Amino acid sequence: MTSILNSLKMISDPTRLRILLLLSEEPLSVAELQQILGMGQSRISTQLSQLKKETLVTDQRSGKNNIYSAQIPPELSKIVATAGKELPEMDQDRASLRHIIRKRKDQVRAYFDDLAGKFGRQYVPGRSWKGLAEAMLKILNYEVVADLGAGEGTLSQLIAQRAQKVIAIDNSEKMVAFGQALAKENKLPNLEYRLGDLQSPPIADQSVDLAIFSQALHHAEQPVKALAEAHRILKPQGRLIILDLLQHSFEKARELYFDTWLGFSEVALAEMLAKVGFSDVETAIVDREEAPPHFQTLLASAIK
Repeated sequence: MTSILNSLKMISDPTRLRILLLLSEEPLSVAELQQILGMGQSRISTQLSQLKKETLVTDQRSGKNNIYSAQIPPELSKIVATAGKELPEMDQDRASLRHIIRKRKDQVRAYFDDLAGKFGRQYVPGRSWKGLAEAMLKILNYEVVADLGAGEGTLSQLIAQRAQKVIAIDNSEKMVAFGQALAKENKLPNLEYRLGDLQSPPIADQSVDLAIFSQALHHAEQPVKALAEAHRILKPQGRLIILDLLQHSFEKARELYFDTWLGFSEVALAEMLAKVGFSDVETAIVDREEAPPHFQTLLASAIK
């Protein structure tokens, strides 16, 4: 029989209480708990082991993962729920949990994730990611597009072949000058380069249909502010697309590539987007480099 005294000791720890409350809403794996709580695997596994020892948590094998569920005795359920209301992280935990559940249920996205992992492994004459990307860009239909942190503007130039106007923003004078010369050389008068910062782009309010951060957001000192600015410049129902690195631990990236942030987790990025007012947030891991440090590419989309 479960010891009430020991159970009370268990839930007196905020981390164990957070885990128990999450598992009472949805069975989760350790990896999913990591995403929600932003904690290391060993720490979460230790807390789960203690909760399991007191029979407050059970686990069941599913493929390669153990799926954990809460098993709260009736005499403790009210205490757990009341204590949970005192946790400052609970609203954020529940929002992260909803994001995890959405991803889990997205069978179509899972299919394309699997397809993306197989693409290019077998040679097919004329098939390439570049060719596919250019073909997809031809069917996009956005009037005004902002490429935020455009660099030399490769993506901007591709989009300019379809959009009515593309505004490419970069904080490097040399990059802007290079991009302007390239746009002129390629006869793209609808592609305009502007010198500016991700956190204060020189673009009018509600003037853009599509805003893009392509491997740029992890260079921003304040990513939330950069996302808020993207929200500001987008028209109602405008779309935001983000391509960035999934959170990693390759510290040398700060020195080698001048990265401010070591990527972002799916949950953290979804939370930032929701915080500044975006809705219909979707995220997916769309690529993984074979060579160390095995950077992974995170794709996110959202609607204003």
